[in-house]
Amino acid sequence: MARKERYLVGLDVGTSKITAIVGEAGDEGTLDIIGIGMADSKGIRRGVVVNLEAAVESIKKAIDEAELTAGVEIDTVHLALSGAHVKAFNSRGVVAVAGKTREITREDVRRALEAAKAVALPSGREILHVLPQDFVVDEQDGIGAPLGMTGSRLEVNVHVVTGSASSTQNVVACVNRAGIAVAETVLEQLAASESVLTQDEKELGVALVDIGGGTTDFAIFERGSLWHTGVVAVGGDHFTNDIAVGLRTPIPDAEKIKRRCGCALSSMVDEDETMEVASVGGRKPRVMARRILSEILQPRAEEIFHLLWDEIRRAGFEKSLNSGIVLTGGGAMLEGVAEIAEQIFDLPIRRGAPSGIGGLSDHVASPAFATAVGVVMYAHRNQAGELPRPVGAGAFGRVAGRLRGLFKEFL
Repeated sequence: MARKERYLVGLDVGTSKITAIVGEAGDEGTLDIIGIGMADSKGIRRGVVVNLEAAVESIKKAIDEAELTAGVEIDTVHLALSGAHVKAFNSRGVVAVAGKTREITREDVRRALEAAKAVALPSGREILHVLPQDFVVDEQDGIGAPLGMTGSRLEVNVHVVTGSASSTQNVVACVNRAGIAVAETVLEQLAASESVLTQDEKELGVALVDIGGGTTDFAIFERGSLWHTGVVAVGGDHFTNDIAVGLRTPIPDAEKIKRRCGCALSSMVDEDETMEVASVGGRKPRVMARRILSEILQPRAEEIFHLLWDEIRRAGFEKSLNSGIVLTGGGAMLEGVAEIAEQIFDLPIRRGAPSGIGGLSDHVASPAFATAVGVVMYAHRNQAGELPRPVGAGAFGRVAGRLRGLFKEFL
C-alpha cells in the first residue's frame, strides 16, 4: 500500500472554475480542510482542454492560492475527471471457483473482476473505474462480499466507467505542466457523492445531479452501489449566455446579474422587484423588472431537468429513486432551481453541500465545492484502506464500492 500522505489535495478542473482543496489527515481517521484555492477557468470547455497554456495558468493560480492558505507545498494532486467524453456501462464477469474446497478466495474475486472488464472498447478509450455492484454465488444474488463462501460459480456485476484517452491525458498534461504530479483520477460524480450523499440515500436509491458550468453530470446509486452515470451537455454557462442575449448585456455582467438577482422560478419573484442591467457599447445602464430575468432562466432550468428525466427513464431507474434527488455543483445555488426540479421530477429534492469534515468546513459548505472536497475525501478513504486499489484497469483504473479492504493482500 502507498505510504500514508498527511496532506491530500483534490483538484476540480471545471468549465467556469478551477478549485484546489487541501485536506490534512488526522491520526484518528479525521480529515480537516486546511487550504482552499480558486481561479477562473480558462482553456477548458466541458471537461476538455481547448487551450493548453491558458489552462496551465489557471491551474497554477488555484494551486498557488491553496498553498498560500494551507501553508504547505503541493506536489501531488488527486484529479476529478468529467466531461461529455466520459461514458459508462454495466458489465458482468463469470468464473468457476478454483480449488478443491470450492471456497471463494481473493484470487477468485480478482479473476471475476478481470472477466467483467474484459470488454472490447472502441479505439482511443480507456477504463477509468471498475466499480463492483454485487456478487452472485451459484445463483444466490445480492451478495456484498463473497470471501469465504462456498460455491462452484462466482459472478460479479460491475459499473465500468470509460473516458477518451486523449481528453484524459490532456487534462493530466495541463496539471503536470503546472509542476504537479497526478496521483490518481476520480470520476467527478463519484467524488461529489463522497462528500454530499449519505449511506442511507445510496442504499434506498438516489440520483446525484451536479450542475456545472458546461455540463450537468448525474449518477444513480441503489443498494449502496453506483448503477448508472451520464452527462447532459447543458450547464450554468447556458443560463449566463441566455441572460446576455435576452437582456443585451456583456457576459461578465450577465454572470453577476445571475448570481445577484437570478431566480429560476418566476412565480417566486414579486412583480414590482427591479434590478439594474449594464448595457453594451458604453450605453447607460437600464432598470428592469426582476421577473423578466426569471422568465429567461426558467425555460433553461426546465430544459436541464427534462433532459435528465429522459436519461433516467431511458436507463430504467425512474422507480428506483426512493430517497429522491440531490442537487449539487455551482448551478444548484441558483434560487428556484430546487423548486423547479421538484415540480418536474415529483420527488424529494435537496441541495447537497460537503459534510463530515473539519477545519475550514464552513468555508466549503457550499454545493460549488462538492467535487473538490469529495476528491479529498475519496483519497482519504482510499488511503485508509477502505477502498481497494486498482485491479489493472488501465493507467487510471480505480476500484471503489462495497468491497472495502477486499484486496488488502494486493495493496
